[in-house]
Amino acid sequence: MQSSLRHWKNTCRIMLFGLMTCFMVGCASLPEGTQASKTDPWERVNRSVFSFNDSLDKFIITPITKAYEFILPEVIRNSLSNIFSNIGDIYTAVNQLLQGKPKNAVDDLTRFIVNTTFGIGGIFDVATGAGLEKHQEDFGQTFGVWGIGDGPYMVLPLLGPSNVRDTFGWAFDLQTDILLSYVNDIPVRNTITAVRVLDQRSKYLSTTNLLETAAFDRYSFVRDAYIQRRRDRIYDGNPPMIEEEDDIPPEMIEKEESRIR
Repeated sequence: MQSSLRHWKNTCRIMLFGLMTCFMVGCASLPEGTQASKTDPWERVNRSVFSFNDSLDKFIITPITKAYEFILPEVIRNSLSNIFSNIGDIYTAVNQLLQGKPKNAVDDLTRFIVNTTFGIGGIFDVATGAGLEKHQEDFGQTFGVWGIGDGPYMVLPLLGPSNVRDTFGWAFDLQTDILLSYVNDIPVRNTITAVRVLDQRSKYLSTTNLLETAAFDRYSFVRDAYIQRRRDRIYDGNPPMIEEEDDIPPEMIEKEESRIR
């Protein structure tokens, strides 16, 4: 209990410090005589962090991910991915309940029970085959449903695109994560975290070259994709229309967001 409390306090301190730093640096980096965008007032510092994350992904994460795919057979990778996904259904169910969607919460909890029992701890995803649809909800989405605004767009080091609301939501997600909060063995916890990161990156490894070869501003695309995708999820696929919204294909939005988060 004390260990979890210390973990929570340290994460809050780091998060608040990061937010304050991004705010101060972002405001100081705005070009003179230029009016800041309402959604991206810290664009210059965000672009710098984006470039850092992009280089990290290109030279470190992607090569390690390719090695991960080469070493582990596909059946093992799929099993690990199913286990992580199964655990995620618990948090989705909690957020569904907090968002006032009890039926969806029951469905997601049923998914977890079915896959844990009949899927042997989540190794096999039998719930989807049984007609139980998978959802993805987090605290950032819950805060959005509660009416909390996005706040300025941010690019977080290592974590990628976010905004002020989702950054606080991420902190709550982190503190309620069973695999991070209740696995006391540090080497085991770090190994699990690394495998989860590689698992997510591996799912979209084949789409990396798509953005690199396209003739457009990658930063702007990722930013607009993230903003649209989060709105889409908060409104369960039916967001209200807004003026001057960029027309980005939904499949591209989902692939790129999942690749970089």
